[in-house]
Amino acid sequence: MADELTLDLENGRLTIAREAVAEIVAETALGCYGVVGLTAGTRVRRIFRREGITVDGDVRALRIELHVVVEHGLNLAEVASTVRSQVGYDVERLTGLKVASVEVVIQRVRQSA
Repeated sequence: MADELTLDLENGRLTIAREAVAEIVAETALGCYGVVGLTAGTRVRRIFRREGITVDGDVRALRIELHVVVEHGLNLAEVASTVRSQVGYDVERLTGLKVASVEVVIQRVRQSA
């Protein structure tokens, strides 16, 4: 899997590092209500500097997986749904890449301080 994603545009090419996509995913997820952190997943495969985020696929069909920590007492399905839709929207809007799927794994639930 290449570390970069290349889009052929009308007047040239745009190359985006998967790491940059992972940064967008992290910032978007951390801005969602109920998400208090990201955490490394349990699967053994390449994970970006932003722990718990994988960006697979190509420019026509990105597959994103992220592992989050959610605040205790919230509806987990609603938090995951919000994260899924917001991450997909922001990645497509900011990069022009097509997002095929966003898998949100709730790794832990944490009591707020």
